[in-house]
Amino acid sequence: MEKLQQHQWSRAVKSRLSYKNATILVCLFNITTVLLLLHGFLYSTSSKSPISSKALYRHIKESEDIRRTLIPRNLIKRVREIGEDVYVETEQILQKDAKQTAAVDLISRLNNFRSYSDAGSNKALEEWRKRKMERVRQRSLAKDGTASSQPY
Repeated sequence: MEKLQQHQWSRAVKSRLSYKNATILVCLFNITTVLLLLHGFLYSTSSKSPISSKALYRHIKESEDIRRTLIPRNLIKRVREIGEDVYVETEQILQKDAKQTAAVDLISRLNNFRSYSDAGSNKALEEWRKRKMERVRQRSLAKDGTASSQPY
C-alpha cells in the first residue's frame, strides 16, 4: 500500500512540475531578478543629491590636502641642496686639479727655460711665479671665506 501511495504522490508531483511548468517558473524567477537589479541600479545612481556630491567632493579635497601635507617637502629640499653642494664641490675639485696640473706644467716649463736663460730673467720669472701663487692663494681664501659664511 505504501508503494501505491508513493507512486501516486510522485505522479502528482510530476504532473505539477512538468517541463513546461518548470520553464515558466525559471523564466519568472529570471524576470524578477532582472527587474530587481535594474531597480537597484537605476535608483542608486539617480538618488544622489547635491548635498551628498558636495560631501563627497569635500571628502576628496580633505584627503588630497592630507596627502599633500604628508609629503616631506623640507627633506626633498635638503636632499636637492646636498646634491647641488656635491656637484659644486666636485666642480671645485676638478678645477683645483686642473689648476694644479697647469701649475706643474708651468713649473716644468720654467725649469726647462731656466736652463736656456740667464740669471736675471730667472729671477724675474721666480718673482712673477710667487706673485701669481700669492694671488691664487688670496682668491681661494676669499672664496672659502664667503662660502663658509653663508648660513644653511
